[in-house]
Amino acid sequence: MKIVVLDGYTENPGDISWAPFEALGELVTYDYTAPDEIFERLSGVSICLTNKTCFPKEVLEKLPDLRYIGCLSTGFNVVDVAYCKEHGITVTNIPEYATFATAQMTIALLLEICNAVGHHSDLVHQGVWSKNRDFCFWDGTLTELWGKTLGLFGFGKIASRVSRIASELGMRVLACRRSEVTDDMRKADPQVTFVDAETLWKESDILSFHCPLTADTTGLVNSETIAKMKDGVILLNTSRGPVLDEAAVAEALKRGKISALGADVVSVEPIRESNPLLSAPNTFLTPHIAWAPKETRLRLMDVAAGNLEAYLKGSPVNVVS
Repeated sequence: MKIVVLDGYTENPGDISWAPFEALGELVTYDYTAPDEIFERLSGVSICLTNKTCFPKEVLEKLPDLRYIGCLSTGFNVVDVAYCKEHGITVTNIPEYATFATAQMTIALLLEICNAVGHHSDLVHQGVWSKNRDFCFWDGTLTELWGKTLGLFGFGKIASRVSRIASELGMRVLACRRSEVTDDMRKADPQVTFVDAETLWKESDILSFHCPLTADTTGLVNSETIAKMKDGVILLNTSRGPVLDEAAVAEALKRGKISALGADVVSVEPIRESNPLLSAPNTFLTPHIAWAPKETRLRLMDVAAGNLEAYLKGSPVNVVS
């Protein structure tokens, strides 16, 4: 049985092993696959793995032998799952594998904004400290998080972990969830006060986004919602780039309504040179790396192989089609 990985470089640039898949069949891996290469590479193939290679209806219609698509990600928007469901193609994803790493990145962005570690390290290496008459110096305003209010929009496992770290830092934690908040949730996370969106905008010193990208959350942070926020609010986004109206956020950063933005995601990736966030002040952008620690990718590999093994045994798991 042949297993084809269409775009394996991002998941595995060479520092981990494909052995879990090699144990399941004849494995063929490609670092990248262009749209016009899909048909040749999947000719007669029933099982493939993809990260960002797209499978719209017009592609799937030309792959009659394809029976399984394993997404090497939590998101599966690159696959027309409605078509797959109708035509008996099983699609699986990797839920929750990056919970720990994404929470870690959220806090890393916040701490960089508040403590400017990278900036001060650069100044030390440039000799600024050596020339200073005092035993210490700082450039700009440093922020203590104790007593600040963190607002979480969306509250799944990542936000839950962020809330626990924030609570240990002495922060008050608010959260807004679009679906029902159960008593079990309140018991599991007693450090969190659940509120509506209006309260979240109004009372948060820092707002962090942990929601899926839907029609309702696209452009959620816009000029109207920004106007409801505190002056000098800090925004963090490790969810999906289009949650922010980037032009509105950039404008608010320039006039100081938003004091800083930390984001691991943007609306179009890789980021375009025209993205307004690139010229906005106090903007900390990382290239979608929250999920990229080696330990996290090893977890992804194990879950993905487990998904395929379960499918081959006739009991598929993590099915989204």
